[in-house]
Amino acid sequence: MSDTYEVYAVKYAHHGPRTAAMNFIDGDPHQSSHDLDFYVWAVTNKERTIIVDTGFDEAMAKKRDRAILKPVAEALKTAGIAPDKVSDVIITHLHYDHSGNYDAFPNARYHLQDCEMDFATGRCMCDDKMRLAFEADDVTALVRKVYAGRVTYHDGEDQVAPGVTVHHIGGHSKGLQAVRVKTARGNVVLASDAIHLYDHLDQNKVFPITYNADDAVKGYAKLKALAPSVKHIIPGHDPKVLQIYPAPNAALQGWVAKLDVEPSA
Repeated sequence: MSDTYEVYAVKYAHHGPRTAAMNFIDGDPHQSSHDLDFYVWAVTNKERTIIVDTGFDEAMAKKRDRAILKPVAEALKTAGIAPDKVSDVIITHLHYDHSGNYDAFPNARYHLQDCEMDFATGRCMCDDKMRLAFEADDVTALVRKVYAGRVTYHDGEDQVAPGVTVHHIGGHSKGLQAVRVKTARGNVVLASDAIHLYDHLDQNKVFPITYNADDAVKGYAKLKALAPSVKHIIPGHDPKVLQIYPAPNAALQGWVAKLDVEPSA
């Protein structure tokens, strides 16, 4: 049984222009900053395909003023990944841009941290500021999957499949988890929103939507401990990912990046 995978970042949406205040706590509202790209990640070998996060759809893009470039299911199909063949879906956290399209993977088992479901259905959601990044339909769709016997909960570090593990980080959302994947270049760590941009890790900055800023900063050390080097850590929303990692082929240039090879910088 193989425990080594190819890993792909698949861009499906975009948001910009953005200011530093939109990307960093204490950022200057008059200073321009990086746009955000929105990704889902595919982890695949001959035996299984795992999707990390499920993105949002066109209706949510309109509601949240984001630009859909290619709907998630369509993007995956174009990249050669059939959604109905996906065995597992790892939800890093339940924010709207990571847990939508909940009917796109009909045969998958879903994975998330216990404390993320507790958070998304608990008393914190009585506060409109705390629930800002959550959507009730996404959360209740996952609750329905619990009752359908399609959800596995994890508490801290756990194995999803040989060579694929999840690790509780917290910070941005209470139950945020990173995903570590064994690849030909060593363990690649899909940080998701533990770091939105490379600048968050490089400059010890924190994204403004954060449940616990202290846990967010501590999470940077956790990510570094999980990875062979910082070059093996993949941020959740940085456009640079598509610049420093190659596309699998020319047709996918600009929206799919192959992460199991060395970056160009």
